[in-house]
Amino acid sequence: MSTGQEQRAIRCLVAKVGLDGHDRGAHVIARAFRDAGFEVIYSGLHRAPEEIVQAAVQEDVDVLGISILSGAHNTLVPKVIEGLKSYGAFEDTLILVGGIIPDEDRSDLKAAGVAEVFGPGTPMSETIDFVREHVDR
Repeated sequence: MSTGQEQRAIRCLVAKVGLDGHDRGAHVIARAFRDAGFEVIYSGLHRAPEEIVQAAVQEDVDVLGISILSGAHNTLVPKVIEGLKSYGAFEDTLILVGGIIPDEDRSDLKAAGVAEVFGPGTPMSETIDFVREHVDR
């Protein structure tokens, strides 16, 4: 019997921004998110910040996971966040960053609006649990 109150699946965009061509981690997290029951969209490689913003807005995602290994996180991630703000989508989007992020850069990313930074070796269950606990539904 349906109550009419069924929640839709958590919608996630896993994004590769900039010239970073390494996407194994993005594929792994996308698969883990799918296996956890999330709806997952993968951006593909070499996306500009504006393309990521457009995809996140058009797909009405709950979570934007940015995978970045290029070292350009302090430049590219804030551009994505500013783009989301310009569309009024920042407040409704949980932003995660995964990849090789030096410890000294994590606080700047969080100050810019990133909810959490996940490095290599983070258990998938930790990331999935974080999403479930922090997505505003």
